[in-house]
Amino acid sequence: MTDDKLPASSLITPCSPVRFESTSKNVTFTINGEPMWEVDEETLAEGGEGFAASTIFSKSQSCVAYTYDDIVVMPSHIAFGIGDVCIKSRLTRNIALNVPFVSSPMDTVTEATMAINMALQGGIGIIHSNFTATEQAAQVKKVKKFKNGFITDPVCLSPEDSVEDVLRIKHTLGYSGIPITENGEMGGKLVGIVSNRDTSFVIDNPEMKIKEFMTSRTDLSAAKEGVSLEEANDLLKKCKKGKLPVVNEKDELVALIARRDLQKHHDFPFASKDPETKQLLVGAAIGTRPEDKARAAELVEAGVDVIVVDSSQGDSLYQLDMIIHLKKNHPEVDVIGGNVVVPSQALHLIQAGVDGLRVGMGIGSICTTQEVCAVGRAQASAVYHVAKFARKHGIPVLADGGIKSTGHITKALALGASTVMMGSMLAGTEEAPGEYFYQDGIRLKRYRGMGSLEAMTKGSEKRYVWDNAKTFVKVAQGVSGTVQDKGSLLRYVPYLIQGVRHGMQDAGLRTLAEIEEKLYGGKIRFEVRSPAAQKEGGVHGLHSYTKSQLG
Repeated sequence: MTDDKLPASSLITPCSPVRFESTSKNVTFTINGEPMWEVDEETLAEGGEGFAASTIFSKSQSCVAYTYDDIVVMPSHIAFGIGDVCIKSRLTRNIALNVPFVSSPMDTVTEATMAINMALQGGIGIIHSNFTATEQAAQVKKVKKFKNGFITDPVCLSPEDSVEDVLRIKHTLGYSGIPITENGEMGGKLVGIVSNRDTSFVIDNPEMKIKEFMTSRTDLSAAKEGVSLEEANDLLKKCKKGKLPVVNEKDELVALIARRDLQKHHDFPFASKDPETKQLLVGAAIGTRPEDKARAAELVEAGVDVIVVDSSQGDSLYQLDMIIHLKKNHPEVDVIGGNVVVPSQALHLIQAGVDGLRVGMGIGSICTTQEVCAVGRAQASAVYHVAKFARKHGIPVLADGGIKSTGHITKALALGASTVMMGSMLAGTEEAPGEYFYQDGIRLKRYRGMGSLEAMTKGSEKRYVWDNAKTFVKVAQGVSGTVQDKGSLLRYVPYLIQGVRHGMQDAGLRTLAEIEEKLYGGKIRFEVRSPAAQKEGGVHGLHSYTKSQLG
């Protein structure tokens, strides 16, 4: 369905007195045969329909900055179905995404597995830089080499490992079918596999060697490198096994195919892919120190599509120098600069040549920059002002931080952001780095800010320190904590997408292009909520309740 066609059947029944007449560009709505009435100017002026964003953020004399929770979007007439809401947007000047979601470059959020699954569902992941340059480039290569349905980095064991090792992997990672190679590593010669059936009778003997109970290579079916998913499915049916190893001519393990993955296999038609190579899109973060120029070169060689220059305060001579270097030496790769919260910061990065801007300072759930440094800005105000200014230069804005719900995503987009970056929202998913553990009966994963002392010791200190001198005292600008299990992205991201679509539909907004037009035309209306109104807008007045996100 094209943008100028409205889905009458999705909203209007045959007996409805409401109808519309559509032309190629204009739509005239009628009720009982006459044009739909419009609210009079007096009602508008009194705030009966809420207020334009410019009135709240620019013309108000209160000098108050607003968060997402402080504001609410006014509803508007719905003339389209939920399935007709399009959230396709731009990450940078040259990169479009079908879903405006970006995973944050944090070491408890985005590594190759997260980046792969974000790209499969239309978004993109930004690989964190708490790796060595070579390790980070290897993560990028994993994403670029990914083939849907194939596990290219399975956990392996050697014949000399024990039952205890198998049980540890099963309990921490949830894997039950483990390939066994001579050296216990991916790429080693395949000698067997261990399944639930193999371990069920030896569970009481944790020291028993794997070689004594594994299914040996002679009894194991394997596919040859280059096999298609269809062929692999046929082989799994014939051998009636849960896992199918894929080997090369030397009988070395190159991949693993799981029956469960084939059963839930989808084509992912909205995946973020390079239009020429058909490889998944992936980004990576770098710092602003001289050695990061060499890191960037390795990432470009690995195939990275976008580089995020990762600084807590982006308007520095160090970042400007890095952006100029990247645009001169790697013009084929888009660059996102930041973080910024005011137009003057954005202007300097735009002048240096950025293709996108990352907005947010001190507003993440694990960030303490505003508390420790007394510098930053409330996120709703930051997004609105920077997005409005960057629009003059054709630069998309990435709203980074402060996202706690689908409502916050909708508000960020309604205020001018092209995409949103999420950390805590994604940290508890299966695809995030780290292992699950239980606390008070709740399944959790660890989550930490890149400004926490723990993350700084792994390398993220460069994001917060602005010179190359030896720093003896580290000042934490983040904390470490835990987040609750959110399950797989395969279910969670569709929930987020549908929540945003519902929000846009209620606001009468069908595309992000329409949001831009109506936002700056004063047609999207907002109100500021009092603390009592914020409380009223959430769950209240109950003795107890259960909150389920996924249905």
